[in-house]
Amino acid sequence: MQDTAAPRSPHSKPTLERGLEHWLFRARWLMAPFYVGLVVALGGLLVVFINEAIHEFSGLASMKPEDGILMALSLIDLSLGGNLLLIVIFSGYENFVSKIDTGDEDRPNWMGTVDFSGLKMKLIASIVAISAIALLKAFMRLAEGEAISQQILAWLIGIHITFVVSGVMMAVMDLLASKTDKH
Repeated sequence: MQDTAAPRSPHSKPTLERGLEHWLFRARWLMAPFYVGLVVALGGLLVVFINEAIHEFSGLASMKPEDGILMALSLIDLSLGGNLLLIVIFSGYENFVSKIDTGDEDRPNWMGTVDFSGLKMKLIASIVAISAIALLKAFMRLAEGEAISQQILAWLIGIHITFVVSGVMMAVMDLLASKTDKH
């Protein structure tokens, strides 16, 4: 049997229920410190990036081409980690706490449009890219004659494949969910 009663207006709810819903809605602000903590982590990642860049650039004059590529991959890896943090900070805050309205014309065009599903896909894509870079660095070291145990190489390959398969499965689940009727 289907309920045919007209929907209640929010003002017809009991005071206790309205108060509880108001309190629950305001509780979203408890997430704000998490995003502030992620901004601090982004600052920490910047310090790591600067230290890595100073260390790598100090040997730039004597670097072989392979070393230059490994240096660039290391810096790209850190940059992807920073991008990942930024996506989580902006998307998470806008989706779960409040809209960011700075009035700034430099606002990235994706802000405010990335929903939870899009956030998941961006996260898994970044993780796969970071994993691929780690694997590529190991292969390049191996090609240079550096000894890398087969066990470590197997773990790197296995973890990367796991991330790729997980990403594909998430994309398939999102596709299937988008095709079903919303209940």
